[in-house]
Order: sequence, then C-alpha cells, then structure tokens
Amino acid sequence: MTAERARLWRRELRRVVGGALNVTAARIMNRRHGRPRPPGLDLAAYRALAAPTPRDLAELLAGRANRARAWLTEEVLRAAGLPVERQPYRTIEGAGVNLFVDLGPGPRTLVLAAHHDAVPGSPGANDNAAAVGILRTLGARLAARPPHQLRVRLAFFGGEERAMLGSRIYVRRNDPVALARALVGVVSLELCGIGDSLALWDVTPALEATPLLRAWIATMNALGYRRDETYHFAEPVPFFGSDHRPFVDRGIAGVGLTAIPRASMEPLRAFIYGGVRGILVPPARRPPPFTTYHTAGDAPETLEAPVLAAVETALEVLVRTLDAVP
Repeated sequence: MTAERARLWRRELRRVVGGALNVTAARIMNRRHGRPRPPGLDLAAYRALAAPTPRDLAELLAGRANRARAWLTEEVLRAAGLPVERQPYRTIEGAGVNLFVDLGPGPRTLVLAAHHDAVPGSPGANDNAAAVGILRTLGARLAARPPHQLRVRLAFFGGEERAMLGSRIYVRRNDPVALARALVGVVSLELCGIGDSLALWDVTPALEATPLLRAWIATMNALGYRRDETYHFAEPVPFFGSDHRPFVDRGIAGVGLTAIPRASMEPLRAFIYGGVRGILVPPARRPPPFTTYHTAGDAPETLEAPVLAAVETALEVLVRTLDAVP
C-alpha cells in the first residue's frame, strides 16, 4: 500500500468513527426534548403553493425522519420539472440515497451541494433543509436559463451527519483522475439560513488562486459585498466538516459556504478555532448560528428570508461568472 493510500484510509477510518460519535452525541443531547414537533407543511400543502420558497421547503422537511426527508426532496425536485438522478447506497455505516440534478452542457462542472439528512432529535431546518430549499429554487432558475458552457450539478447528499457518508461514497465510485479533470470545484452549503454575511471556509492561499475562488471574489464584488465585512474567507476548520471535503481529498477545489451574523464574527472565530474546549460549550452559550446547531431548536422559524435569498442570488451569479470564463 502506498503512503498516500494509507493516509486516505486512516482519514476514512477517523471519519467512520467521527460520524458515529456525531450521531450518538446528538441523540443523547436531544433525548430530553422528546420527539421533534411535527412538520409545519405536508406535501399536499407544499404542492399547493404558487411559488414555494426555500423556507417553505424547510417547513416540509424539518422534523421528519431522514428516509422521509430524502423521499420528499426527490418528490419536490421532480415536481419542479428537474431531471433527477438517484444513486442509492448501502454500507456498514448506513444506507441512503444521493440525488443529482445536472443543468447545462459542460464540459466543465461546478458542484453545488446540500445534504438532506439531519441528526437525531433535531428538526434540521438550518442544518440543512434550508440549503436544500435554496438549491431547489436555484435549480428552477437555472433550468429556465441554463448556462452555455458550464454544467452545474446540484448534489443532494445523504448521510452527511455520518461524516459525509453520501459524498464519500460518491467520490469513491468515480475515477479520481477523471473527476478532478471534470470539476471546476465544489461548494457545499451548510447553515445558510441565519445571518447577514457570507463565509467560505476551508480556504487556503493555494485555493484562493483557483478559478472557483477567483469567480467567487468577482461574484461578491459584482453584488456589492466587501471582503472581511460582508463576506469572509476562513482557513480550514477543525472538528466541523461538510460534503466538499471528500472532493478536496482528491485534489479538487472545494469549500463550505455558511451564512453568519456579522455581530457574531469574533465569538464565532473563538468558538470554531478554540479546540475541544470550544466544542464542549453548551449550545445556549454558543454564538449564532451555532446556538441551534444539532439541537431541538433548529426549527424553520429561526430561518431568515433575506439571507436565504442572498445565498441563492450569490450562487446564481457565481454560475454566470464561471460560465463566462473561456
């Protein structure tokens, strides 16, 4: 076994263990709250909406079991007329399904990802039904006006709470060299429903020089954002992860995208980069949006419509920016 292959397998083992611990910790933390409250919308009520918003989809998904969340996500995407490819998986870590919607001709591909699962005992609105809603709405807009020379792959992964299980399996099933050649990058949406600024994380100096990050900077400038004020780059984050990381393991440009309140910037930095001591802080004492993260309080009413719209707009402009690159 080569040193690189051994390194990847050690990382995979750490993720298997970490994913199991993540789910177990949430189950214990949320046990005293009992079962999550019933969803605010059923499928019939959602379908009756003339123009459903990302928050509406969060109302539909929040509080449901993960199998129902996956099924409803697929139903909603198909009802919107989007071409859905489903890829089920089953491993010793768990079973689930990844869903993909491809829009545009390629050959370069941008992956925009959200996960449809939630941890036990949490309604999972901001983590991560809001992001599913954002990509569903964005998909409808891109289907109406597809990119000309870029393919956008909307990826709705399962099992993210088990240390990115769905995205790990997807990457494992594809030839790494071909994948790296095809993809311009991956943006994984996490906690995109609370805040008034946008942050990309797991950013390194080398990554900042890639076409993906150059296009993001151009997008932010075009929309009037200001670096280190209304948009931010954060270095690699310990403990927390998202579905871009299995791609990054294969040398593909990838980042997490999160909405954050500007007023919480410094407390957030201390919390996220504070080591194990920071992670052990009780949710009620954490800065937003981590106050509700993985808790029974992650409900749809905490979501803020302006930031959901801002994330969707930023992603559409990012697509148009990359599409204009020769």
